[in-house]
Amino acid sequence: YIEFCKSTFPGKLDLRGRRIVIDCANGATYHIAPHVFHELGADVIAICNQPDGLNINIDCGSTCPGQLQQAVKAHKADLGIAFDGDGDRLIMADANGTLFDGDQLLYVIAKHRKKMGVLKGGLVGTLMTNLATEQALAVLDIPFARANVGDRYVMELLNKHAWQLGGENSGHILCLDKHSTGDGIISALQVLYALCDFDETLASLSAELELFPQVMVNVNVATGFKWQEHNAIASIIGEANKKLAGSGRVLMRASGTEPLIRVMVEGRAPETVHYWAHTIADVVREAACGNMQIIKA
Repeated sequence: YIEFCKSTFPGKLDLRGRRIVIDCANGATYHIAPHVFHELGADVIAICNQPDGLNINIDCGSTCPGQLQQAVKAHKADLGIAFDGDGDRLIMADANGTLFDGDQLLYVIAKHRKKMGVLKGGLVGTLMTNLATEQALAVLDIPFARANVGDRYVMELLNKHAWQLGGENSGHILCLDKHSTGDGIISALQVLYALCDFDETLASLSAELELFPQVMVNVNVATGFKWQEHNAIASIIGEANKKLAGSGRVLMRASGTEPLIRVMVEGRAPETVHYWAHTIADVVREAACGNMQIIKA
């Protein structure tokens, strides 16, 4: 990683004077990440870096960032970075403990690459990427495409377009000019490079991106339930999209592991998002109950 930094960020990625909390999720990065950021000059406070084979991701890491936020504030750190157990995802926190997810980190990286003139093509997100991210990228004249949820689908679309940058709001980021797969440490270095080069904070660099509220409701259904075949569901989705009118969207998808339909609505107004998510879920629930009665009959 250090040699990678020397060759990729010559003289520009200098973390001296920065205090950074690193949450290793008691996983794969526990022995590597603290040393990488220390060698780059940072004052590193490592937490959750004592794996015992059972405590990986337990109340720590990118999926449970409470400890990171507390540690950043307790140590008066400039920044916090939390990886997940296998080290391919990350989220970050600023000095106030405010969290920045994968959408926001991708935006910072893309914005920096655009400024440097090294952004190849555009950015690939997923169906779950916040609509505000797509709109903020458009302001920067950065093309955006959505893949199905999952890094393998992001990779497929990146290869199809011959682009290099993409990822998920979970913090799984792909920088294909730096690595052939997702790597949380390399992704963090891309963000830190942007912060150092712009001499700004995460909050200031991502200020133009105000994420829309998202509400997701899971509806239990019978195995094989096809929501697309129900007119009532199509009708309520159409009504919601009409009311949201470009300032929000509805996403319906079946779980790949459970008999669930996931109803996600996002938009500018929290009350509106909450209303439509639960209204659509109620209609799906009614249709699913009717469908199950038919099956029983």
